[in-house]
Amino acid sequence: MHLQELINTTKLLVADNKGLLAMDESYPTCNKRFAKLGIPQTAELRRDYREMIVTTAGLNESISGAILFNETIHQQLKDGSSFIKVLNNKGIIPGIKVDGGTVAMAGHPGEKITEGLDNLRYRLEEYAKMGLRFAKWRAVITIGKGIPTQACIQANAHALARYAALCQEAGLVPIVEPEVLMDGDHTMERCFEVTEQVLHTVFNQLYKQGVMLEGMILKPNMIVPGLACKKQESIDEVANATVKCLLRTVPAAVPGIAFLSGGQSPELASARLNTMNVRFKNKLPWELSFSFGRAIQEPALDIWHGKEKNIPAAQKALYHRAVCNRAARQGEYNIEMERK
Repeated sequence: MHLQELINTTKLLVADNKGLLAMDESYPTCNKRFAKLGIPQTAELRRDYREMIVTTAGLNESISGAILFNETIHQQLKDGSSFIKVLNNKGIIPGIKVDGGTVAMAGHPGEKITEGLDNLRYRLEEYAKMGLRFAKWRAVITIGKGIPTQACIQANAHALARYAALCQEAGLVPIVEPEVLMDGDHTMERCFEVTEQVLHTVFNQLYKQGVMLEGMILKPNMIVPGLACKKQESIDEVANATVKCLLRTVPAAVPGIAFLSGGQSPELASARLNTMNVRFKNKLPWELSFSFGRAIQEPALDIWHGKEKNIPAAQKALYHRAVCNRAARQGEYNIEMERK
């Protein structure tokens, strides 16, 4: 393993107040978002959409790395350039989603396990040869009546740790994503309790698998109430609870924490990240960054609508959201940026 190279790449991914752009939606997820807007669900339109994203001027000012989907890395822009080459030329580090998605966990109704470890070593070797420098694996934890169970948490944490060890063996930085979902009517306190348990378990498994913490990034959820919960805490309360949970669970050796947006609105995700950095930046052992998908892409997708004539306006919206999140990393985001 090239340990120093892993450490250097990890540092670059969280440097300069930049963050990650998650554009790794699977076929079903991307098609679902297209269908909602009446966009035909074809491989060519998915390619067009992702070309619109990576060719956005100035994106590298706020984005350090982009997480791609397997379909995308084998596609080309209309001028024949590969997506990987375009990102590298912009100074954006290309990465890849490597998990195989979630399936129902046997014997555990309402819970899921992520698949994809079979042949992962060989896939990672190929990805590294293609010039990809980091990878992502997502585990899903649902809060509900009697769940999550310890069995579900342990199984997903073990898979995350095995994936991370294989990534580092291949010279790729692992993005470790244990997502406690926002779906449901659970309180913020319940989210805190579950997330704390999940993160303790994940880092225990990472230690057992020999994962070098200096060469990885954690991609967690923020501590938020369920979307259907009657009580929705303030931005300040969410920021305080999130940092408190992370201080209890995340070792100082981890260079960066890049939050997922998880269904938050673009503005709320930026505001919550901003408040964390206003209150705690330079007081924490790790960088607080972002790895947003919908919270960066959604406004641009709504504008693009599958039509070439809308590309300039869509790219302007995408650039704006990226700039807002870089400002949030600096603790300089405010509502005036949205009005402009």
